[in-house]
Amino acid sequence: MTTGSLRVTAPAPTDIVMTRTFNAPRHLVFDALTRPELLRRWFGAQGWTVVECEVDLRVGGRWRFVSIGPGDMKMGQGGVYQEITRPERLSYTEAYDDQWAPGESLVTAVLTEHAGRTTLTNTLRYPSQEVRDMVLTTPMERGASDSFDRLAELLAST
Repeated sequence: MTTGSLRVTAPAPTDIVMTRTFNAPRHLVFDALTRPELLRRWFGAQGWTVVECEVDLRVGGRWRFVSIGPGDMKMGQGGVYQEITRPERLSYTEAYDDQWAPGESLVTAVLTEHAGRTTLTNTLRYPSQEVRDMVLTTPMERGASDSFDRLAELLAST
């Protein structure tokens, strides 16, 4: 599956892998993934705005985002940081308030840089293949593609 510059695959029964390359050094991409003042500017699909963004960037620290979308729909999500290796790796749990995807997933972001360009590989591991397959039927791929397009615009302006 591919949407724009985003590549989405399902290489294992419980995993979704999203890969996107950005024209920016990885320390800037890492900052955009972890700094609330930057996250508020790019995170979310087109039509969605982050209205709450809390980041306690330490292993065991919590993160929480609340976004408002079309029709004043509200979406909250959060989790706990599991691993932080700046600027190459970030791992955290993720769960949604409304449980549109049951249970908790583990997200691992790996950033690799070559010639000033950074490839971000996000692996999302779900509790079962059934949950992973359910997520694949949602507009997750479009939303992630929109969000990463917004991130690319932010990185180009910094």
